[in-house]
Amino acid sequence: MGGGEDYLLRSTIMEDQMRTKLPYAEIAETLKTTLDLRGSPVAVKLAKSPEGIPEGVKPIEETVRHCQMVSKARLEGAIFYATTDKHVCMGGGWALGLKELTRSLRTGEFYYKLGKFESWAACMRTIRQVPHVPELETYATVYAPLEKTPFDPHVVIIIAEPRTMLKLAQATLYHLGGRIESTMSGIQSVCADATALPYLTGKINYSLGCDGSRRFSGIEDNELVMGIPAEILPEFARALEIVTAAPGSVR
Repeated sequence: MGGGEDYLLRSTIMEDQMRTKLPYAEIAETLKTTLDLRGSPVAVKLAKSPEGIPEGVKPIEETVRHCQMVSKARLEGAIFYATTDKHVCMGGGWALGLKELTRSLRTGEFYYKLGKFESWAACMRTIRQVPHVPELETYATVYAPLEKTPFDPHVVIIIAEPRTMLKLAQATLYHLGGRIESTMSGIQSVCADATALPYLTGKINYSLGCDGSRRFSGIEDNELVMGIPAEILPEFARALEIVTAAPGSVR
């Protein structure tokens, strides 16, 4: 490999890291203690190439869903990566940029057969609006509990009860105020709503969860999902400490 190619490779790797070093363990401790979370916030990275896999991080052994992988990091403290062949959910793999959209999803047939829509057309309209990373842009997804992450994540996922989500919503509005406009469709919650959308837009997004993530990944009936772009973690954590300690705050 020539000098120019070496430089381009180094540049590509650098582009997948943050310029600012963030105190992930400190931020995770703030999130966990102020919110009394069950488990950890989960760091998720969408690696574009094998070089984007952090040194020492091993591949997951089983073939499961993205939402299940998030739960492994959240509840078991696991650190690992998953290439396309380890993602069993076609919709999730597509939303994360690992797979191409299948014909059954594109036409609406898939969710129609699951009884989720009145017609194929209704399903098709929904799928066309699902946030998704460009197809085949992602080489692998990488996971870790935030306090132990050995990589710069693109998104951090929090799964928590509605009262906790209230504090997270207040922290979202602390600096600029306004209204929260989240988008969801009751399907592809952890993959599209909480991972792909924050990654693509740079905005926090809240989601109700979906049948698949609740059935397979251990998200409980009283838990909701949100995704935070990693770049705003420091200011978000500082705002969270303030709103949870405010005189009018209910814990």
